[in-house]
Amino acid sequence: MDHHAYRHVLAESLAESELPFPPAEFARRRQRVRETMQAVGLEALLLTDPADIFYLTGYHTFEVSVHACLVVSADRLVLQVPSIETGPAVVTARVDEILGYRWEGIDEVIEPLADMLAPFRSVGLDPFGAGLRYGVIRELQARLGADRFRDDGGELLDRVRIVKTPAELDCLRRSARITAAGLRAAEAMIAPGVTDSEVAAEGSRAMLAAGSEFMSLQPIVATGRRIGTIHVNHKRHPIEPGDPVFLEFGSAIQRYTAPMMSTAVAGRASADMQALRDVCREMFEALCATMRPGASFDDAARAAETVLAPHVERVFFSGVFGYTVGAQFPPSWVEGTGYIARGQHAEFAPDMVFHLPLCLRLPGRWGIGLSDTVRVTSDGGAPLTNNDWQL
Repeated sequence: MDHHAYRHVLAESLAESELPFPPAEFARRRQRVRETMQAVGLEALLLTDPADIFYLTGYHTFEVSVHACLVVSADRLVLQVPSIETGPAVVTARVDEILGYRWEGIDEVIEPLADMLAPFRSVGLDPFGAGLRYGVIRELQARLGADRFRDDGGELLDRVRIVKTPAELDCLRRSARITAAGLRAAEAMIAPGVTDSEVAAEGSRAMLAAGSEFMSLQPIVATGRRIGTIHVNHKRHPIEPGDPVFLEFGSAIQRYTAPMMSTAVAGRASADMQALRDVCREMFEALCATMRPGASFDDAARAAETVLAPHVERVFFSGVFGYTVGAQFPPSWVEGTGYIARGQHAEFAPDMVFHLPLCLRLPGRWGIGLSDTVRVTSDGGAPLTNNDWQL
């Protein structure tokens, strides 16, 4: 059978059988998005970011490198996927129509998509989002005219997604528990002579055994002076006596990730290591105290910068004190709807969720990183993860 027949046969017994949330949850999300569309004068959205599509439909797969899109209008949701993703579309998504195209026939994307969008005079896009292929949008604009496409579709979705629903918060809490289990298992492995790869393997095993799905980022483990270089990972390096070992893990539950960082030492932490740990903790407390409804992301960044200021000539810090997390797919668990950094003037609201990745690096020597994922409440940032903040 071809992929069209496959879709219909599968739907007879398994349609929406792996929908990640109850239909009412998706109905509420769609209503919020449609109300926002109406308020800004958009008749349709063309969404290509896997996380945006998931947010409104439940559609998920581990193969997110192929073209897939969702057209959202006032009364319909139409999902376009390649033939190899017909199965996940049928069993995981709640939509009004599924359009398939041959995986190897990308030219089959344009005509049905253009026909679908033709009735709408204003279509929102996310020009900076994942999955928006230049060839696709070029052909659509050639057929339908560039003037009907607007660049504010991604911003619209961000404003809705950044505040988490109770169902989303539940997934993040479950992820937090599994992330912690992975870190505990990995930390128990740390000893001189053990490799960073062995530590990562044990952390991965523990998270998968506890129920994590495929993760948006694989476990990160770095030792000794390699910690001083941001974003290097385990590569069969043995742990030396006295080495700090940096770990950053994040399990996935229904695609939701609550990450956490920790640093353990294969021996006794030096006074210098403890001092940097204290700076990380003080920054964390300053951030959480400022993360109240009505305060800006810039306000929180400035509060943390005040703590960091005496050390900026000595240590490297990324400049981002926090980023939103929620539903996401590889290659990252960063949601991308908001960043705690200088010049970011959006305001905190209840039930926004941020990972606060506080890692201070001494280039060529080592680094200390600790973090929690926190929820914004009326009293400030409240951790969802349970870091003990000890080396």
